[in-house]
Amino acid sequence: MKCILGLDISTSITGATVLSLDGDVLYNEAWDTRNKNKFPTLFHKAEFVKEKILQLTLAHDLDSVYIEESLQSFRSGFSSAKTISTLAKFNGIVSYLVFQELKREPIYLAATSARKLYGVKVPRGTKAKQKVLEHVLDNEKSFLIFYTRNGNPAPDTYDRADSLVIARAGLELWKQTKRESES
Repeated sequence: MKCILGLDISTSITGATVLSLDGDVLYNEAWDTRNKNKFPTLFHKAEFVKEKILQLTLAHDLDSVYIEESLQSFRSGFSSAKTISTLAKFNGIVSYLVFQELKREPIYLAATSARKLYGVKVPRGTKAKQKVLEHVLDNEKSFLIFYTRNGNPAPDTYDRADSLVIARAGLELWKQTKRESES
């Protein structure tokens, strides 16, 4: 069965979601690379992510891969220029690994575009991550959420939710492309 993969790439936790073309969630996990002893460099993190991608390619017939576009500009009070640069490097490395393993280029989606395609509304002044999580919890019955002992969502929760949004938006784009090719 053909599937699509949605990735929310980060140097700390990468979210990954596989959807069937019917929209069933087949996989929704987070790949944690925060351990500096186990993953001292971007290349060690990339090797780990490569293994995960290989496992997904063996388990699923991936038709398309959608990746959240990395941040494009510096915003005061948010990520530093160094962080943005590091994220862009890692996004590029993982994108190449996807191409290498699947022999097809990933498709990039801006987070705001993906949210809009999935129907997530983020009013001005609210935290997008929180609104995304609320939307996913309201609309995805299979989405599992775990909490820390302080009652906060576990660290990987937002990454899994973001990858699900990317996958759902990717599926919508895939369907639009298919409809256009048939007409």
